[in-house]
Amino acid sequence: MEHAFPEDELRPVSCKPLTRDRSNAAHFELNDPLGNYSLTLIDSLSTLAILASSSGSNTKNNKAFRRFQEGVASLVEQYGDGTEGLQGQGRRARGFDVDSKVQVFETVIRGLGGLLSAHLFAIGELPIKGYQPKYHIIGERSRIPDQIRWPKNFIYNGQLLRLAHDLGKRLLPAFHTSTGLPYPRVNLRHGVPFYANSPLNYDAEQGQCQTTRPSSAELTETCSAGAGSLVLELTVLSRLTGDPQFEVLAKRAFWSVWERRSTIGLVGSGIDAETGLWTSPYTGLGAGIDSFFEYAVKSYVLLSGSSLPNTSIPHPFYDSSNIDLSPPLTDAQHDPESFLQVWHDAHSAIKRHLYRGDMYVHPHYIQADLYSGAVRAYWMDSLSAFFPGLLTLVGHLDEAIEIHLLFTALWTRYSALPERWSTSSGSVEGGLGWWGGRPEFIESTYHLYRATQDPWYLHVGEMALRDIKRRCWTKCGWSGLQDVRTGEHNDRMESFFLGETAKYLFLLFDPDHPLNKLDAPFVFTTEGHPLLIPPTSNPGKFHKKHSPPAPEKVKPRTQSLNVEVCPTSPAMLPFTLSATASRGDLYHAAHLARLHHMPTPENLDSPIIEYSSDHPSISISDVRSPSNFTYFPWTLPLYLVPHNGTCSKMTARPTFDITFPAPPNTILGPGFLQRVGNGILVNAMGGLRLGMIQDVALMKTGSGAADLYRIQAVNNIPLGKDEKIFLAKDVAASVVNPLDPNFTRVRDATMLDIIVDLADDHTQISTSDGMSSYDVNDGNDTSTTEPAKRSGITFGETEGTTDAASNMRIVFNSLLQHVTSMLRDQPSLPDPKHLREYIPAITPIGAGAAPLPDVQEALGPDISGAPQGSLLWDTIYIADSNCNAKLPASVPKEHQVIVMKRGGCSFSRKLENIPSFAPSKTSLQLVVVVSYEEHEEQDGLPSGFLIRPLLDSTQFTPSGLPRHNPIPMIMVGGGEQVYDIFRKATGVGIKRRYTVHAQGVLISNLIII
Repeated sequence: MEHAFPEDELRPVSCKPLTRDRSNAAHFELNDPLGNYSLTLIDSLSTLAILASSSGSNTKNNKAFRRFQEGVASLVEQYGDGTEGLQGQGRRARGFDVDSKVQVFETVIRGLGGLLSAHLFAIGELPIKGYQPKYHIIGERSRIPDQIRWPKNFIYNGQLLRLAHDLGKRLLPAFHTSTGLPYPRVNLRHGVPFYANSPLNYDAEQGQCQTTRPSSAELTETCSAGAGSLVLELTVLSRLTGDPQFEVLAKRAFWSVWERRSTIGLVGSGIDAETGLWTSPYTGLGAGIDSFFEYAVKSYVLLSGSSLPNTSIPHPFYDSSNIDLSPPLTDAQHDPESFLQVWHDAHSAIKRHLYRGDMYVHPHYIQADLYSGAVRAYWMDSLSAFFPGLLTLVGHLDEAIEIHLLFTALWTRYSALPERWSTSSGSVEGGLGWWGGRPEFIESTYHLYRATQDPWYLHVGEMALRDIKRRCWTKCGWSGLQDVRTGEHNDRMESFFLGETAKYLFLLFDPDHPLNKLDAPFVFTTEGHPLLIPPTSNPGKFHKKHSPPAPEKVKPRTQSLNVEVCPTSPAMLPFTLSATASRGDLYHAAHLARLHHMPTPENLDSPIIEYSSDHPSISISDVRSPSNFTYFPWTLPLYLVPHNGTCSKMTARPTFDITFPAPPNTILGPGFLQRVGNGILVNAMGGLRLGMIQDVALMKTGSGAADLYRIQAVNNIPLGKDEKIFLAKDVAASVVNPLDPNFTRVRDATMLDIIVDLADDHTQISTSDGMSSYDVNDGNDTSTTEPAKRSGITFGETEGTTDAASNMRIVFNSLLQHVTSMLRDQPSLPDPKHLREYIPAITPIGAGAAPLPDVQEALGPDISGAPQGSLLWDTIYIADSNCNAKLPASVPKEHQVIVMKRGGCSFSRKLENIPSFAPSKTSLQLVVVVSYEEHEEQDGLPSGFLIRPLLDSTQFTPSGLPRHNPIPMIMVGGGEQVYDIFRKATGVGIKRRYTVHAQGVLISNLIII
């Protein structure tokens, strides 16, 4: 206030104000947040209100509270009281009528959030110790104070709320887009004249947009955080003012981001506000994405304490002429549970694709490809330090603790967090070594201490506080660091340093603060401003002087499917005082941060040393460690260091490469590797290099978790965890050595695929599981003993009626069918003569099980999804359940495949009713048993899974003699739907499944087709 007000920020080294760069409009780092409206004061008002509740404070002699009141008065003096009269004109502007192009996101979280939070403190909705304002109600729902008298004859009557409404309306032009995503920037006075495609720039007379375009096209790229992190501030603004458009637009932007997530559930960083397309394939947890996840959780918290406002009640703030709110949001898009579900889905995708567990020294997150989840970079940025705090809020405490350990080790090493740090090289990434006073690490430390009460986090906070005092203090303020390695100052005190960093540090060390005990659905915004929806702004709850309107019929909210309970604090080890300090992976985090390479500093230079000579708050403990600098945090006292602590063993993850030499004089062409669907198709083995890594299987075996190898890269192309390598059997056959232990092809003895051709008069349909099937009309298909001449099918005598087609899922983890859907460009097969179906099948076990016939296997589909080659067997007999009587003697002699239903008798009995026959190419080759959903339920299996049928005795003929040539049998699922497919079949074939093992361990994502 002394050196910079009323400008936006302070230069703490030169003791001068920092303002917008008017000479360089492209200086976004400076111009985006600085709007020429006293930003630091607005951002710091809520901090002053929180400091006013310090221990021993009282409202009569409370320096922080007095400065809060003086700050509000100074702001009103500069920008008016938000009314249209004379009092609405301030010294600098009427409201925020300033010619400044600012970023929508930064203005909402810093400016709008700061005004709203300060207003809630001013009217007593957020607690200040000893402060109880008296006011009455204006309007039906909003608590707008009147005649709250403050010192120096200042009367607070809602000036901050009116100014917030003025600022909010000036942001509305940015929301005029067809995608629902706001433009990234807006001029507070002129709107968005620089976006030529904005509907606001449409010339009604000429019927076109502006003919004179700006000299350089304005960037329309926003980010997930910028577009999706507006719900908290704009919803509170709508609820307090009764103007619904802010809440609707913010929610619409949030859902517009989420609806564009990739198929694997990841959200990108850059996104174009006009097209809705992602501008970058990268994703992570930090810059450009971070607060989207935060607002999914906190929107649930904020909205869970209230219902939707009744916008039919007139309100003095509401102006319905500002923006079109159609089409309206759905009930689900308003429901707090929907925001929570977004978090659960997003977190699942993060754990699957971005999280690297303790197999990589210590858990951390990576930068990945938006569409595949493949690794794109190994750095982590200081913004992502917010994530442990968010995990703490939703109850994922162990994950939060382990991730926070790494950030703590990094802070211990650098006495701050560099903007980017590489887990791969262990050093600052790309020269991005500055720390601008960011609060995210301290914010997470605060939340973890609140959840665990572990004193370890107090010493982490103490470390951060002492390092900031030692390195960032100047005589005019607190400076950011241009390089954490050298300590060079950048001569800028960002507004969030006082608005967030100082706030979280203060609340960390004041456990009895009213906010730490507030029992209400309040949240800290991403800028650290406390917000809540007051009860009287909630429809159905009114001040006692007013009568509520007639109650509306409200649809009851669906009970959350994600009911979670916050976990208890980690248990203490015997004779320890801190569960965190005693963790076995504490050194793992230090090792990944390379903390053991950091020398113990003998002398620490700081300008604060001179200042400490006559200032009682500074002592030698601000620069000296009580233990050492390799056991972190460096402020940890010796009594918290476990005297007999041992670290758990680090897990080593096996990795190796498999290389197939290229033949001499071979040049690898562009078709060597081909991306198809969810993976890469390998068209040649020569020159192929597979990077292998050992994973833990998702499924459990009888002896525990099964290890698997996964191909993580092919010829230096990284793969996501769900991506696969597809390899044709004939491509590998000529190259792979069956005796090579590093690459062994193994035929699956349990599962195979039955391939069925159907006539072209069947209409293809799609089932809910994604497998293509066919609509079969059996109105004219009665049971008969005569063969169907066109299809080669014979129908046996029926033994009873069948139920309606089962809705059971047909897919039983069929890898071949999965590949087919990946390769198919169009839903219909290109061959008009045949429609081909791929049905998973399982082989039997027991004394009566016979090996499958040694015949030529059917070919899989080609690259376009078209069937290849003809099928071997074309005579099929439909025998129903085949339990009551033996089949005619001609059936096994003249038919290559017999299809029967499961049930009615044992599998052995079904085979026993097949007469003897002389083996030949035209006689019986295979029996197919079709299982129904009720059978899987009896087996105790989930829908969509098969159990291996048991042939408990050797096979016999109907006369009771042992069968010299046992009949091969398989079983398929799908019930009546699959049974009808066989009734319409024109050909049947089999295709074996193959897997590849490396050193005896299955390679999970290599598919032989």
